[in-house]
Amino acid sequence: LSREFRIDGVVEAINKATVSAQTAGTIQKILVDVDDYVEKGAVIVHLKDVSQKAQLKKAQAGEQEAISNLSKAQDEFERIEDIYAKKVVSKSQMDDAKHALSAAKARLDSARASLEEAREQLSYTRVKAPYSGIVTERHVEVGENVQTGAKIMTGVSLDKLRVNVDVPQKLINKIRVFGKAFVYTEAGLGGDQVQVAVDKITIFPIADRASNTFKVRLDLPEGIAGLFPGMFVKASLVTGEKQVLQVPQRSIVYRSELTAVYVIADDGTINFRHVRLGRKNGDSLIVLSGLTEGEKVALDPIQAGIVLMQQRRQQNTGSAHE
Repeated sequence: LSREFRIDGVVEAINKATVSAQTAGTIQKILVDVDDYVEKGAVIVHLKDVSQKAQLKKAQAGEQEAISNLSKAQDEFERIEDIYAKKVVSKSQMDDAKHALSAAKARLDSARASLEEAREQLSYTRVKAPYSGIVTERHVEVGENVQTGAKIMTGVSLDKLRVNVDVPQKLINKIRVFGKAFVYTEAGLGGDQVQVAVDKITIFPIADRASNTFKVRLDLPEGIAGLFPGMFVKASLVTGEKQVLQVPQRSIVYRSELTAVYVIADDGTINFRHVRLGRKNGDSLIVLSGLTEGEKVALDPIQAGIVLMQQRRQQNTGSAHE
């Protein structure tokens, strides 16, 4: 089994952000509040958009004017070009018509850029969630005037979490070599701990001089229920390997405070033997004492108990006949 170093860690969200205003305006409507779950792209705040709509209309009018001027410059250019071929107008007039056409095209490009900017500014009046998550803090109230860059809301995503731990420097090289870690979470109301393998280990390259520890981040797989940022959890980092003796969990017999197994000898006889157990490892339990490697245990304790009683009866019967 892995030799593990157990340590306390703190859960944090990988995706945590504060959404800020990207345009100036007055808060008109707040659609979510602290502890609300928000889907990615959902509108969370409405800003008053009268000014932005006016700028959009102005930009649309500017585009139409530029299109009209371009059409006029195009017609004039074609007319001058035609009569220039007949040598009726001078080259300078031809050059002026060409420059006027180029300028009209440039003004149309500028008008369309202004229109795109106006549309973007209008879209900023609907503040949207950058990713799915839970709102943790609200920074504004309805009716409040905000400027560009003002904080609107803070939220975290529960989809991607990680655990931060501080590891003693004497263990950091072993952790780099093995590159494995686990986090233990409590599942359900029973409080049973569940081992979760870490997806990624990130070791900070600089030690803390005050505590002689390295900060290590343990990225967790998605979809772990019951974990929230700020919670304390147990983490373990693999620092080596060890040999242990273990038996299947179904072979264990529990009688009051006694734990035992039925051991099958080479001649087929069965003995009831007390054992001292360690922690669970999958479907097996680690045996601390009471068994040695190579001994056989019954996987069906009920049937083994019946056979043991039959053996004792036969022994008692044999003793009586003697």
